Amino acid sequence: MVNMIGGDNKRALDKTPHYQGDDKMSTHAAKEAFDPVALRQRYDEERVKRLRPDGNQQYQEMKGDFSYFLEDPYVEEPIVREPLEDEVEVAIIGGGLGGLLAGARLREAGIEDIRMIEKGADFGGTWYWNRYPGAACDIEAYTYLPLLEELNFMPPRKYCDAPEILDHSRRIAEHYRLYDNACLQTEVKEMIWDEGTRRWTIHTDRNDKIKARFVLMVNGPLNRPKLPGIKGISNFKGHTFHTSRWDYNYTGGNARGGLTGLKGKRVGIIGTGATAVQCVAFVGKSAEQLYVFQRTPSGVDPRNDHDTDMEWAASLEPGWQKQRQKDFTAILTGRGGRRGEIDQLDQFDDAWVEMGKIYRRRMREAGKDVPKEEVAKVYELANFEKMENIRNRVDDIVKDKDVAEALKPYYAFMCKRPCLDDRYLPTFNRDNVELVDTKGLGVDAITETGVIVDGKEYEVDCLIFATGFEVGTDYTRRSGYNLIGVDGLSLEEKWSKGMISYYGIHSHDFPNCFLIGNGQASFTANYPDGLDEGAKHIAYLVKYFEENNITRVDTTEEAETAWSAEVVGTKARGPQGGSGCTPGYYNLEGQHDPRARHNQPYGGMMGANKYFEKLEEFREGNKMPGLVVS
Repeated sequence: MVNMIGGDNKRALDKTPHYQGDDKMSTHAAKEAFDPVALRQRYDEERVKRLRPDGNQQYQEMKGDFSYFLEDPYVEEPIVREPLEDEVEVAIIGGGLGGLLAGARLREAGIEDIRMIEKGADFGGTWYWNRYPGAACDIEAYTYLPLLEELNFMPPRKYCDAPEILDHSRRIAEHYRLYDNACLQTEVKEMIWDEGTRRWTIHTDRNDKIKARFVLMVNGPLNRPKLPGIKGISNFKGHTFHTSRWDYNYTGGNARGGLTGLKGKRVGIIGTGATAVQCVAFVGKSAEQLYVFQRTPSGVDPRNDHDTDMEWAASLEPGWQKQRQKDFTAILTGRGGRRGEIDQLDQFDDAWVEMGKIYRRRMREAGKDVPKEEVAKVYELANFEKMENIRNRVDDIVKDKDVAEALKPYYAFMCKRPCLDDRYLPTFNRDNVELVDTKGLGVDAITETGVIVDGKEYEVDCLIFATGFEVGTDYTRRSGYNLIGVDGLSLEEKWSKGMISYYGIHSHDFPNCFLIGNGQASFTANYPDGLDEGAKHIAYLVKYFEENNITRVDTTEEAETAWSAEVVGTKARGPQGGSGCTPGYYNLEGQHDPRARHNQPYGGMMGANKYFEKLEEFREGNKMPGLVVS
C-alpha cells in the first residue's frame, strides 16, 4: 500500500519480531501499553482453535425441511398476477441499494425500458429483510444513504435505523419511477442466453418468461440467510426464527423495541455478529432469561449518535456527498484524502476512521524516511492499538471480569465486521442475561428443549438464529438461481474453482450480462459507494451500446484472465482476506481455499479508490479495451 497519509515518512523503524524473527521489541514498541509479541501469539491461538475442516459447509442451506425460514413475514398483501411473457431492454435482478442505484443511474442516462425483479414485497434488499429490533446502519448516514443530493434529503441524525433506510429505499424507487413495470415478490430461478435473438430469458418462480437484451445482476452479498449446521437443529420443539425474518407476532413490539411477547420467556440467541450486537439489548430487556451463545466475540466501538447540525447541512456545497464518500474510503483504506487537503479527513469522528487516524499519527511519530518495507510495522502496531482500545472498553463497561474477558476480540481490525453500539455490552450486566462462551468451538447440539454447550443443556422456549447470510458460498447457492450462457455453459460450473471476470463486471461467454458487487471489483466499508461506481459505469456502457446499435457485448478470455490474475496477485494491507484472521465470512471461514483469493475484491480493502480510477480510465475515449461488441 502506498502511504499518502503520513507525508514523506521514510525513516527506518527499529526491528520488531513479527517481521525480523527475533524476540526483541523495538524502542517504540517497548513504550506501548501492550505487548506485540504476546498479542501476535494470542491472535494466532484464537484463530487456530476456531478453524474447522468443513469451512462454509458448517452452515445449513435453507431448503427442504428448512425452507420455511425463508418465508416472508412482512407481506401485507400478496401480489396476485398472471405469468409474464414479454420483453424489456434492461432487467435488473435485485431491489436493494445496488439495484436501486443501477435503476437510478440508468434513468439518469435516459434508459426508460427497465424492469426491476425483486423477491421481497418492496425495495430495500437487506434493509427489507433486516427488521429485527435495533436494526441500524453503523456507517454514518451522510456517507451511507445514497443519492442524498439528488433527492434533496438530509438525514435527521448521524446514524439511521432500518426503518429509515427502508423509507429511503422507497424514496429512491419513487423518485426514479422504479416501481413502474417492476416485478416484486418474484424470485428468479434461471436465466438462459439465446444466441439467435441475443436475449436473455429470465425464468421466475411465477412461471414468467421475460426476455431482456441486457441483464444487471445486483443480488448483493447479504440477501439469503443461512443456518448453522448444528446437530439436532431440526429437533427443537420450541419457537424459532432467523433474525432476517423476525417474528413480531411472537415477540411483540417492532424494530424500535417493546418486545412484550417475550415476558416470561427463556430465549437463546445463537450468533454474536453485527445483528446480535444490535438486537441483544432489546431481547435482554424483555425476556425472563436470555442466553447469548458465542463462538467469536465482535469488536464493539462507541456509537455516539447525535442529531444532524442543520446549519452545517445548509453550508454544504454541491457535490459534497460524493466527495465525503471518497474521503471516508480514503482514510479507511489508508490512502489519504484530497491531495493537499488531508485535514478534510478530520471531518469524521467515528470508530471507523479511528484506525486510519492512529496509523497517521504513528507515521508522523516515526518521522521521515520510513522505507516501504517498514511501513507495515507501523500499521501492525496501529492495529494493535485500535483493538486494545476496543478491549479496554469492554473492561470499562462489563462488571463481571470473566464475562468481560470472554467478550474481548483477539484478532485484527476488519477481520470481522466492526460494530458501533452503546447498548450491547451493558446488557451483560443484567441479572437475566448470560453469556455462554463456547470458547471458539460453537454449540455442541440442539435438543427438543434447548441448547447443549460443553455437556450442559440450556433450556429455552424460543431460539433465535443470528447467523447471517450466505457469503462466500457458490454463486448459485447464495443467489438462488443459475445462469446458462453460450453453448450451455453454466456460471456455477465456470466459477466452481473461484470467480473469473473482467473488472468484476463481465464474464466471458455470458454476453450482455453485467454484475455489480464486490467480487473482483471494489470493497469499502461504505458498500453503497462501490455499488454506485459500478452502477454509473454500467449505465454509461448501456447508453453507449444503445446509441451505437450494439446488440451483443462480451469480454475476451484474455482480458478476464489477465484481470483475475491481477486481483489474485494484489496483496493489500487489509487483513480480512489473510490467513492470520479469525475464521469468518470475509475469508471463507479461514480455509486455504483458492476461491477466497479469486473471489476477493481488487486490492482487498485497500484497492477501492484505485479500482474506481481504473473504471474511469476504461471509459476514456470509448475505447473499452477487452470487450468484443457487435
